[in-house]
Amino acid sequence: MGAIRVTVAAVQGSAPREAGAAMLVRTDGIEGTIGGGALEWEAMAEARRMLAQGQDAAERRLPLGPGLGQCCGGVVVLRFERAEGLDQSRGVPLWVWGAGHVGRAIVQVMAPLPQVLVTWADISAARFPQALPDGVIPLVAGNLPRLMAHAPGDALHLIMTCSHNVDLALCHAALCRGFTYCGLIGSATKWARFRSRLRSLGHTDAEISRITCPIGDPTLGKHPQAIAVGVAQRLLIAHLLEDTASPVQATGTWD
Repeated sequence: MGAIRVTVAAVQGSAPREAGAAMLVRTDGIEGTIGGGALEWEAMAEARRMLAQGQDAAERRLPLGPGLGQCCGGVVVLRFERAEGLDQSRGVPLWVWGAGHVGRAIVQVMAPLPQVLVTWADISAARFPQALPDGVIPLVAGNLPRLMAHAPGDALHLIMTCSHNVDLALCHAALCRGFTYCGLIGSATKWARFRSRLRSLGHTDAEISRITCPIGDPTLGKHPQAIAVGVAQRLLIAHLLEDTASPVQATGTWD
Protein backbone atom coordinates (compact mmCIF):
# COMPACT_ATOMS: atom_id res chain seq x y z
CA MET A 1 0.00 0.00 0.00
CA GLY A 2 1.39 3.41 -0.96
CA ALA A 3 1.74 6.37 1.34
CA ILE A 4 2.58 10.05 1.21
CA ARG A 5 4.79 11.68 3.81
CA VAL A 6 3.70 15.25 4.55
CA THR A 7 6.45 17.41 6.04
CA VAL A 8 6.28 20.97 7.33
CA ALA A 9 9.03 22.40 5.13
CA ALA A 10 8.84 26.01 6.34
CA VAL A 11 6.83 28.19 8.70
CA GLN A 12 6.20 31.94 8.65
CA GLY A 13 4.54 33.47 11.70
CA SER A 14 2.39 31.42 14.05
CA ALA A 15 1.64 27.79 13.12
CA PRO A 16 0.50 24.60 14.88
CA ARG A 17 3.83 22.80 14.38
CA GLU A 18 7.44 23.64 13.69
CA ALA A 19 9.40 22.93 10.50
CA GLY A 20 10.30 19.26 10.30
CA ALA A 21 7.03 17.95 11.76
CA ALA A 22 5.65 15.17 9.60
CA MET A 23 2.85 12.70 9.16
CA LEU A 24 2.33 9.71 6.91
CA VAL A 25 -0.96 9.49 4.99
CA ARG A 26 -2.37 6.26 3.61
CA THR A 27 -5.75 5.71 2.06
CA ASP A 28 -7.02 4.08 5.25
CA GLY A 29 -5.25 6.00 8.01
CA ILE A 30 -2.51 8.35 9.13
CA GLU A 31 0.56 8.20 11.35
CA GLY A 32 1.99 11.22 13.12
CA THR A 33 0.59 14.74 12.98
CA ILE A 34 1.39 18.18 11.61
CA GLY A 35 -0.81 19.90 14.17
CA GLY A 36 -4.40 18.87 13.59
CA GLY A 37 -7.24 21.16 12.57
CA ALA A 38 -8.02 22.37 9.07
CA LEU A 39 -4.34 22.28 8.05
CA GLU A 40 -4.10 18.55 8.73
CA TRP A 41 -7.40 17.78 7.03
CA GLU A 42 -6.32 19.75 3.95
CA ALA A 43 -2.98 17.91 3.91
CA MET A 44 -4.71 14.54 4.21
CA ALA A 45 -7.03 15.36 1.32
CA GLU A 46 -4.13 16.48 -0.87
CA ALA A 47 -2.05 13.40 -0.03
CA ARG A 48 -4.92 11.04 -0.83
CA ARG A 49 -5.58 12.88 -4.09
CA MET A 50 -1.90 12.27 -4.98
CA LEU A 51 -2.21 8.58 -4.11
CA ALA A 52 -5.31 8.27 -6.28
CA GLN A 53 -3.65 10.02 -9.22
CA GLY A 54 -0.24 8.36 -8.86
CA GLN A 55 1.59 11.61 -8.13
CA ASP A 56 4.93 11.27 -6.31
CA ALA A 57 5.80 14.76 -5.07
CA ALA A 58 4.32 18.21 -4.56
CA GLU A 59 4.68 21.33 -2.45
CA ARG A 60 1.96 23.68 -1.22
CA ARG A 61 2.00 27.04 0.52
CA LEU A 62 -0.99 27.43 2.85
CA PRO A 63 -1.99 30.68 4.61
CA LEU A 64 -3.61 29.46 7.81
CA GLY A 65 -5.84 32.46 8.47
CA PRO A 66 -7.39 33.51 5.13
CA GLY A 67 -6.95 30.13 3.49
CA LEU A 68 -8.04 27.72 6.22
CA GLY A 69 -9.76 29.81 8.85
CA GLN A 70 -7.28 28.91 11.59
CA CYS A 71 -6.55 31.47 14.27
CA CYS A 72 -2.78 30.86 14.10
CA GLY A 73 -2.58 33.30 11.21
CA GLY A 74 0.81 32.19 9.87
CA VAL A 75 1.85 30.52 6.64
CA VAL A 76 2.98 26.89 6.31
CA VAL A 77 4.78 25.29 3.40
CA LEU A 78 4.06 21.56 3.13
CA ARG A 79 6.15 19.08 1.20
CA PHE A 80 4.42 15.93 -0.09
CA GLU A 81 6.45 12.91 -1.20
CA ARG A 82 6.06 9.16 -1.62
CA ALA A 83 7.42 7.27 1.40
CA GLU A 84 7.17 3.92 3.13
CA GLY A 85 7.15 5.32 6.65
CA LEU A 86 8.19 8.01 9.08
CA ASP A 87 11.58 8.15 10.77
CA GLN A 88 11.62 5.04 12.97
CA SER A 89 14.03 6.68 15.42
CA ARG A 90 11.24 8.94 16.64
CA GLY A 91 10.18 6.54 19.40
CA VAL A 92 7.11 4.65 20.56
CA PRO A 93 3.91 6.74 20.23
CA LEU A 94 2.58 7.66 23.67
CA TRP A 95 -0.73 9.55 23.68
CA VAL A 96 -1.65 11.32 26.91
CA TRP A 97 -5.31 12.34 27.10
CA GLY A 98 -5.85 15.23 29.51
CA ALA A 99 -3.68 18.13 30.67
CA GLY A 100 -4.64 18.20 34.34
CA HIS A 101 -2.25 17.75 37.26
CA VAL A 102 -1.56 14.07 36.64
CA GLY A 103 -1.30 14.52 32.88
CA ARG A 104 1.23 17.30 33.34
CA ALA A 105 3.29 15.23 35.75
CA ILE A 106 3.31 12.23 33.42
CA VAL A 107 4.33 14.29 30.39
CA GLN A 108 7.17 15.91 32.36
CA VAL A 109 8.48 12.46 33.30
CA MET A 110 7.96 10.69 29.98
CA ALA A 111 8.89 13.38 27.44
CA PRO A 112 12.67 13.30 28.05
CA LEU A 113 12.82 9.54 27.44
CA PRO A 114 14.36 8.80 24.02
CA GLN A 115 12.12 5.75 23.58
CA VAL A 116 8.88 7.72 23.30
CA LEU A 117 7.22 10.38 21.21
CA VAL A 118 4.57 12.07 23.35
CA THR A 119 1.34 13.39 21.86
CA TRP A 120 -0.71 15.35 24.41
CA ALA A 121 -4.39 15.98 23.75
CA ASP A 122 -7.05 18.07 25.45
CA ILE A 123 -10.13 20.12 24.58
CA SER A 124 -8.56 23.59 24.93
CA ALA A 125 -5.14 25.15 24.41
CA ALA A 126 -5.64 26.97 27.70
CA ARG A 127 -5.40 23.66 29.56
CA PHE A 128 -1.77 23.14 28.52
CA PRO A 129 1.16 24.76 30.35
CA GLN A 130 2.70 27.75 28.59
CA ALA A 131 6.00 25.91 28.07
CA LEU A 132 5.86 22.34 26.78
CA PRO A 133 8.70 19.83 27.18
CA ASP A 134 10.84 19.44 24.07
CA GLY A 135 9.40 17.11 21.49
CA VAL A 136 5.87 16.97 22.90
CA ILE A 137 3.13 17.30 20.28
CA PRO A 138 0.09 19.18 21.64
CA LEU A 139 -3.28 18.50 20.05
CA VAL A 140 -6.46 20.47 20.72
CA ALA A 141 -9.78 18.89 19.78
CA GLY A 142 -13.30 19.64 20.89
CA ASN A 143 -14.16 15.96 20.39
CA LEU A 144 -11.31 13.93 21.90
CA PRO A 145 -12.81 10.47 21.22
CA ARG A 146 -13.04 11.32 17.51
CA LEU A 147 -9.32 12.17 17.59
CA MET A 148 -8.54 8.63 18.76
CA ALA A 149 -9.01 7.41 15.18
CA HIS A 150 -5.88 9.36 14.20
CA ALA A 151 -3.63 7.69 16.78
CA PRO A 152 -1.36 4.90 15.53
CA GLY A 153 -2.83 1.46 16.07
CA ASP A 154 0.20 0.45 18.15
CA ALA A 155 0.18 3.51 20.43
CA LEU A 156 0.37 3.57 24.21
CA HIS A 157 -2.56 5.53 25.70
CA LEU A 158 -3.00 7.15 29.11
CA ILE A 159 -6.56 8.44 29.65
CA MET A 160 -7.08 11.08 32.36
CA THR A 161 -9.33 13.89 31.17
CA CYS A 162 -11.43 16.16 33.39
CA SER A 163 -14.61 14.27 32.43
CA HIS A 164 -15.62 10.70 33.28
CA ASN A 165 -17.91 10.70 30.24
CA VAL A 166 -15.01 11.64 27.96
CA ASP A 167 -12.81 9.04 29.65
CA LEU A 168 -15.43 6.37 28.93
CA ALA A 169 -15.80 7.48 25.31
CA LEU A 170 -12.01 7.38 24.90
CA CYS A 171 -11.86 3.85 26.30
CA HIS A 172 -14.57 2.81 23.83
CA ALA A 173 -12.73 4.53 20.96
CA ALA A 174 -9.42 2.93 21.96
CA LEU A 175 -10.96 -0.55 22.00
CA CYS A 176 -12.39 0.11 18.54
CA ARG A 177 -9.11 1.55 17.23
CA GLY A 178 -6.63 -0.93 18.73
CA PHE A 179 -3.59 -0.22 20.88
CA THR A 180 -0.48 -1.70 22.46
CA TYR A 181 -1.36 -0.36 25.93
CA CYS A 182 -4.22 1.64 27.37
CA GLY A 183 -4.27 2.92 30.95
CA LEU A 184 -7.14 4.72 32.65
CA ILE A 185 -6.87 6.75 35.83
CA GLY A 186 -9.65 5.92 38.25
CA SER A 187 -10.90 4.17 41.35
CA ALA A 188 -12.18 0.60 41.62
CA THR A 189 -15.71 1.99 41.63
CA LYS A 190 -15.13 4.02 38.48
CA TRP A 191 -13.58 1.03 36.71
CA ALA A 192 -16.45 -1.28 37.69
CA ARG A 193 -18.91 1.23 36.24
CA PHE A 194 -16.83 1.59 33.09
CA ARG A 195 -16.58 -2.18 32.61
CA SER A 196 -20.36 -2.43 32.72
CA ARG A 197 -20.80 0.46 30.28
CA LEU A 198 -18.19 -0.94 27.90
CA ARG A 199 -19.95 -4.31 27.89
CA SER A 200 -23.17 -2.54 26.94
CA LEU A 201 -21.27 -0.95 24.05
CA GLY A 202 -20.46 -4.40 22.71
CA HIS A 203 -16.98 -5.13 24.07
CA THR A 204 -16.16 -8.52 25.54
CA ASP A 205 -14.63 -8.99 28.98
CA ALA A 206 -11.40 -10.13 27.33
CA GLU A 207 -11.23 -6.94 25.30
CA ILE A 208 -12.09 -4.72 28.26
CA SER A 209 -9.44 -6.39 30.43
CA ARG A 210 -6.76 -5.04 28.09
CA ILE A 211 -7.34 -1.63 29.67
CA THR A 212 -5.33 -1.10 32.86
CA CYS A 213 -7.14 0.75 35.63
CA PRO A 214 -5.86 2.35 37.71
CA ILE A 215 -2.45 3.32 36.39
CA GLY A 216 0.91 3.55 38.13
CA ASP A 217 1.99 1.90 41.37
CA PRO A 218 -0.42 2.45 44.30
CA THR A 219 2.32 1.80 46.84
CA LEU A 220 3.93 5.10 45.82
CA GLY A 221 0.90 7.18 46.80
CA LYS A 222 -1.60 9.42 45.03
CA HIS A 223 0.48 12.56 44.46
CA PRO A 224 0.59 13.38 40.70
CA GLN A 225 4.38 13.02 40.58
CA ALA A 226 4.18 9.70 42.43
CA ILE A 227 1.62 8.44 39.94
CA ALA A 228 3.84 9.64 37.08
CA VAL A 229 6.85 7.78 38.46
CA GLY A 230 4.81 4.59 38.77
CA VAL A 231 3.46 4.96 35.24
CA ALA A 232 6.93 5.58 33.80
CA GLN A 233 8.33 2.54 35.59
CA ARG A 234 5.60 0.22 34.33
CA LEU A 235 5.72 1.47 30.76
CA LEU A 236 9.50 1.20 30.68
CA ILE A 237 9.44 -2.34 32.02
CA ALA A 238 6.56 -3.55 29.88
CA HIS A 239 6.90 -1.67 26.60
CA LEU A 240 9.92 0.60 26.25
CA LEU A 241 13.03 -1.33 27.28
CA GLU A 242 14.47 -4.27 25.39
CA ASP A 243 14.47 -7.72 27.00
CA THR A 244 12.06 -6.68 29.72
CA ALA A 245 9.61 -8.67 31.80
CA SER A 246 5.93 -9.15 31.07
CA PRO A 247 3.58 -6.24 31.82
CA VAL A 248 2.74 -5.78 35.50
CA GLN A 249 -0.94 -5.27 36.35
CA ALA A 250 -1.73 -2.26 38.51
CA THR A 251 -4.23 -2.13 41.34
CA GLY A 252 -5.38 0.70 43.55
CA THR A 253 -8.07 3.30 44.13
CA TRP A 254 -7.10 6.53 42.40
CA ASP A 255 -9.87 8.74 41.09
